[in-house]
Amino acid sequence: MPSGPTTHDHALPDGTTVHIRPMTPADAPLLLAMWDRTSPRSRQLRFHGAYDLDERNVGLFTDYDPRWQLALAATTGRDHDERLVGVSRYVIDQDQPTHAEFAALVEDAHQGRGIGSALVRHVAEAAHEAGVRVLSGDVLADNESMLRLIRDLGLRHTDRRASEVVRSDLDLDLGEDFLRVVDDQERTAARAAVHRFLRPSSVAVVGASRDPDSLSGMLLANLVAGEFAGPVFPVNPHTSEVAGLASHARLADLPQVPELVVVTLPAPLVNDVVDEAAALGVHAVCIISAGFADDGEEGWQRQADLLRRARGHGLRIVGPNCMGVMNVDPAVSLNATLTPRVPPHGRTAVLSQSGVLGTTILDAAAARGIGVSSFVSVGNKADISGNDLLRWWETDPDTDQVLLYLESFGNPRTFSRIARRIGRHKTIVAVKAARSAAGARVAARGTRTDPGADQAVDALFAQTGVIRTDTLPELLDVAQLLATQPLPSGPAVGVVTNSGGPGILAADALEANGLVVATLSADTRARLAPHVGEAAADDPVDVRPGGTVEDFGAAVRIVGDSPEVDAVLAIMVPLPNQHPDEVARALVRARDELDEDTPMVVVMMTPDGQVPHGLPAAGIPCHPFPESAAAALGRVALHAAWRRRPLGRVVVPDDVDRTRARRLVERAIATTPGMATAHPSARSAWLDPVDAHAVLDAYAIPRPEARFVTTPDGAADAFDQLDGPVVVKIVDGKPPDTMLDTVEAGRRSRRAAAAGARDLITRREAGLADDVPDRFTHPIAPVQSSDHPDVLTGHGPGCRLLVQEMEDGTELSVSVHHDPVFGPIVVTGLGGDLADLVDDRAARITPLTDRDVEEMLSDLRIRPVLDGWRGTPAADLDALVDLLVRVNALVEDLPEVVEVAMNPVFVGPGGVSVADVRIRVAPVPRHAPAATP
Repeated sequence: MPSGPTTHDHALPDGTTVHIRPMTPADAPLLLAMWDRTSPRSRQLRFHGAYDLDERNVGLFTDYDPRWQLALAATTGRDHDERLVGVSRYVIDQDQPTHAEFAALVEDAHQGRGIGSALVRHVAEAAHEAGVRVLSGDVLADNESMLRLIRDLGLRHTDRRASEVVRSDLDLDLGEDFLRVVDDQERTAARAAVHRFLRPSSVAVVGASRDPDSLSGMLLANLVAGEFAGPVFPVNPHTSEVAGLASHARLADLPQVPELVVVTLPAPLVNDVVDEAAALGVHAVCIISAGFADDGEEGWQRQADLLRRARGHGLRIVGPNCMGVMNVDPAVSLNATLTPRVPPHGRTAVLSQSGVLGTTILDAAAARGIGVSSFVSVGNKADISGNDLLRWWETDPDTDQVLLYLESFGNPRTFSRIARRIGRHKTIVAVKAARSAAGARVAARGTRTDPGADQAVDALFAQTGVIRTDTLPELLDVAQLLATQPLPSGPAVGVVTNSGGPGILAADALEANGLVVATLSADTRARLAPHVGEAAADDPVDVRPGGTVEDFGAAVRIVGDSPEVDAVLAIMVPLPNQHPDEVARALVRARDELDEDTPMVVVMMTPDGQVPHGLPAAGIPCHPFPESAAAALGRVALHAAWRRRPLGRVVVPDDVDRTRARRLVERAIATTPGMATAHPSARSAWLDPVDAHAVLDAYAIPRPEARFVTTPDGAADAFDQLDGPVVVKIVDGKPPDTMLDTVEAGRRSRRAAAAGARDLITRREAGLADDVPDRFTHPIAPVQSSDHPDVLTGHGPGCRLLVQEMEDGTELSVSVHHDPVFGPIVVTGLGGDLADLVDDRAARITPLTDRDVEEMLSDLRIRPVLDGWRGTPAADLDALVDLLVRVNALVEDLPEVVEVAMNPVFVGPGGVSVADVRIRVAPVPRHAPAATP
């Protein structure tokens, strides 16, 4: 049975949090105290009649066998102030372990806050992990709140009424309906929390200084100068006035409770301020102060204490070590940041993990005319995360696109679900730093988190439609294009230039970024001829030096209006008699006459690199060179294509034996010596080869017919049992880079199979005399495998001979590795010996949708071979897709599987076959439920 859920904090619909953890015998006094605060009516609804809870029977709820029961407690406060406010539990039917009973109770003062829903949901998740598939509860018919809670869980349920009791049976498949409800609850909680930071009714600045050059002085001055719509309260015990505002010694002295508290005090003083704010009922604190996880072990401990206190109060935090928050909406005018420069109001939201870079992005956006809706510097991300903010911006009517500067991820799976959903109607553009090993080390210093493998980041962004840029200038190029132009409807770009050289550069750059120079129709070329001449009315269109500015503008209009063009790229090198402002006016007129659904980008190659003011003022992106323009267009076009495609769905095969596979995995973990005592990083084991094959069989993953034997004579017997030529291998279940994998291929007779086996043994013993004792000359005593009765296995993990039917086809590989941040990543690509020479791989993060699988295969350079290269038979791609679907199901069903290596995988016209597999397993602690803050 699972060890129980991790302790975590759950975000409630009102934006606060509650602590959820397993109950222990030490909770008896807390449970009795809660019982005393619970009304007789609530007790009656829970127990269907009179019930007395006291010291004699409280142990029934706090002291239980975790193999068959789990009780969760919802608490507020911490340590000696901890208060139990709700409980829920399940009890498994020992005669029918796939069924369990559940119940819940929340004290009256906290009912209606969503605590009961949280407890029952997490109990359902824990029961599902324990193997329960039906969770049942008896509810009094007049307990409408509990019946509504059950209906709103997102689980299929059947209700049966007997007298005054309704019995609800919940189907614990935890499918899309359940996940959609979870998403909705998380979005509601995040919006409520973020609202207090970005639309507060009042702000207090704790530590406000009279020194205008101090951080606190600057922040207070920015709040005042920005004309915040609500009252601003400086808090400073050493003065009665700061920046023309009345100052107060403590938060408790303020004339009203502020909705947002901004703290600028030295780090050692901050945590007590959080307690003080919470005591007044404040639920949002933005901490500018550094000196937390950004400052060594002492700072890390201070941040842990900060979060512990905040969670105890249900209070939310932005920061610490951040630059603050900003909302440019004139109705709010909040500039609680350290930058005095407020960008123009617009429809672009900005999130930065680096405060300084965040303000740099704001300044650069303003210079390019990109309006901003709101900005948040998350700093150390102790609490409020990028996922919370994305949920806010998802439904924010003032935001159309979100710019992210990220150094690490918190919960990539949650990010994936949010980004996929947002990307259908809003655009996310991201710079993910820490791509290199050196950058990752630096990024990890301030967060104590692994920034994540760059391959995983690429996969995540590809799956979710996030536009990834490598640099901040590229981020701004894309942002400017998105803020001012529509998405292109396809990859064809009409290029108009007045110089052949830039046109050639543009063609190269467009192709490098997945775009094509549009092929113009005869009608379009005929319309162009009066302005450029027949010879120049080609692809790209070249307005020769003799052409006028008016000719150039006309050519842009004609190309942009042609049906074969999805976007227009206008490249102008102003001649000595052509002033850039004159060219800009012609281009603005052309843009005004183009269809509003056709994006237009300009390259103005002026001697001084200056952009004519008329272009950004008219909302036309302008670049100094073709390469940056093509890169921005390419990224936006790729996102537009992603948006046009269906999202896809996770395919769950229905012919798998999960129970059998889980039994094999759990047995390997339970029987591996030292697994419980080893360091967590060393707690893993490679499955015995027989068990690895059995796991493939449990998931109906095709493999060649094979026999495991221990002697050359056994290899000869195996040949007789198999069909046709065989491969003879030595296997021991170790990882692929160290496995004993010498292969004797093409053995076509009984004698040849035995000779190949004997040769392998001789060579292996000669090469590894110290490591391979006489375990083949003195064969391992065979025993029947209970999971594979038709093969022989030896005692212990010793080497074996594998005799396997030969396969033919293109050699691919399929692997899974577990990233510490992103979880399981499926990789497919070229297999066999060539894989060491040619890096042709595609990766995606689980869970894979059918769309993800299709795109993985499309990304492979070897794909034309699979489709039938130069007349060769095409491979069975449906079978390859099915294989990846089953691998996805395997790692989703069995989180203990942390590594899979299938190489080679033969793919041919007749299907696929996994010729070799290695599977590594490890005990995996339960992850915190997805709705944690």
